[in-house]
Amino acid sequence: MKKSVIVIGAGVAGLASACRLQHAGYDVTLYEKEKLPGGKMNRIQQDGYQFDLGPTIVMMPELYQEVFQVCGVNPNDYIPMQRLDPMYSVYFGDQDDDHYEISSDLIELTKTLESFGDEDAQGFLEYLQVIYKRFLVAKEHFLQKPFRKPSDFYNPSMLRQGLKLKTFDNADTFISKYIKNERLKQMISFQTLYIGVSPYSGPSLYTMIPMIEFLYGVWFIKGGMYTLAQSLERLFKELGGTVHYNSPVDEIVIENGQATGIRLNGEIISSDFVMCNADFPYAMKNLVKEPKAKGKYTDKKIDNMKYSCSCFLMYLGMDKKYEEVPNAHNFIFNEELEQNLNDIFTGKRLDTASFYVYIGSKLDPTLAPEGKDGLYILVPVSDKSCSQYEWNDETIQHYRGHILDALEKVKGFENVKQEIVSESYMTPPDFEQRFNAYNGATFGLQPTLAQSNHMRPQSKATHCENLYFTGSSTHPGAGVPIVLLSARIATEELLHDDKGILFHTR
Repeated sequence: MKKSVIVIGAGVAGLASACRLQHAGYDVTLYEKEKLPGGKMNRIQQDGYQFDLGPTIVMMPELYQEVFQVCGVNPNDYIPMQRLDPMYSVYFGDQDDDHYEISSDLIELTKTLESFGDEDAQGFLEYLQVIYKRFLVAKEHFLQKPFRKPSDFYNPSMLRQGLKLKTFDNADTFISKYIKNERLKQMISFQTLYIGVSPYSGPSLYTMIPMIEFLYGVWFIKGGMYTLAQSLERLFKELGGTVHYNSPVDEIVIENGQATGIRLNGEIISSDFVMCNADFPYAMKNLVKEPKAKGKYTDKKIDNMKYSCSCFLMYLGMDKKYEEVPNAHNFIFNEELEQNLNDIFTGKRLDTASFYVYIGSKLDPTLAPEGKDGLYILVPVSDKSCSQYEWNDETIQHYRGHILDALEKVKGFENVKQEIVSESYMTPPDFEQRFNAYNGATFGLQPTLAQSNHMRPQSKATHCENLYFTGSSTHPGAGVPIVLLSARIATEELLHDDKGILFHTR
C-alpha cells in the first residue's frame, strides 16, 4: 500500500514537491488556503487584463524544466519558453541618453559596458570571472545540499569550500573593487532585491544573481509566470495527485515526536508524512503547536529573526499600447539608490524610489485587451517588522503619486496618469493576509550570513520526525529557481528517511 503525504500550501515549492513525491510513488494530497494554485506566483484578473501577481522574471530555466523532466514529461508541452534579448531596459532620470538596453549577447553587452569607459568594461569582465568561480563552489557544495546536523557544515572539506566564497563583503563593496561608475554598479547590484536583501548589506555572494542573468539569460513563459503554477498543478493531477482549495490548515498534528497529519476545520486528517510549504516562520508560530517540536524556533526566536523587504505592487490596465517602450522588463533608478534602500530596511516611508515596470502583454498580447497594455509596477518597501508607518489609503496614494510622477519622466510614459483605465494594488498587509508571509515580507527570511546555509531553517524538522519544510524561508533561500531547489532538497530528504535513498547532493 502506498504511503501518504500531505502537502500544505500550493506555492511553487509545494506544487513541485507534490509532483516529485507523487511521481516517486506516494499518495499525495495538497491543501491550499486560496482558491487557486501558485501562492505568491498567482494571477490578478481585472477588466480584461491579466497580471502575474508576484514573480515575473524567469532565470535558470533548466530548474523550471527539471520538475517536468523528473516526472517523465516534456517541459515544452507545459511551460513553453522564449529567451529575451535585450533582457531589460534601465532608465536613469528623465534624459533620453540615460537609457540602457541590457543584452546577454556578449557583443551587445560589451558595447554597453564600453559606453561607461574601458576601465569599467574590463572591471566588469573581471567581476564575472571571480563571481562565476564562487558560483560553481556554491552550486556544488552549498545550494543543492541539506544541512541536517552541524557536522554537515563544520567539517574540514566544507569549511575549505566556504572560505572560497569570501562572503564577508557586502555586494556593493565587492562590486566596487571592479567597477567605479555608480550607475553601472547600480545596474549590477540591484538584483539582490530579487531575494529581498539590500546590496549594501547583503553578502557579496548574491552578486551571482546578475551574473546568472548575463551568462544564462532571461526567459519568458508563454502566458506569464502563472503558467508555471497552472502547469505544475496540471502535472500533479495527471500523476494522480489530489488538490483541495479553500482549505486553510489549522495545525500540523504531532504525536510522540512525529507528524501524523493535519487538523482542518476541526477534523484530523492522517498521513505518513507532512510537507509544509507555508512560510516557515508562520508555520512554526501557528501550525506547529507542540513546543518540543519547534526546537530552537520558539515564538521569540521567530520574532527576532531578520526579514526581507516587502513590496508595493500596482496593477494598471492602460488605454494604449506602449510601442515607444522597447522592452517588457524596465528598471527605473533614482539617483539616491543607497539612501532609498537604507530607508526601506530601517522602516521609513519613501518620497522617491527606484522601481520596476513590467509589461507582460508586450510578450503575450492575450494578457490585455486588443490594442492595450497592462503595467505591473513593483516598489520595494519595508516589511512590517521594521515599518514606521501604516499601510492605509493615504500611504497607497502617497506611493502611487510619487511613482507615477517619476514614471512620467521616462520616454514613452509621459501621459501615464491619463492612460489608466483599471487599477489594483498589493501591499505588505496583503502579502501577510493572503499568503501568510510573516511580517508581510515578500521573500521570507532575509538571507543574511546568520540566516544562510546551515543557519537557515532546513527541510527536515529538527525536533519532529516525518515533517519537512520547503519554500523561500528555508534553505537554500528565495527566488523561484532557488525555491525549486528547496523542493528538490525537501523531497530528497523525505525519500532518504523513508527509503534510505542517498542522493548525489549529500
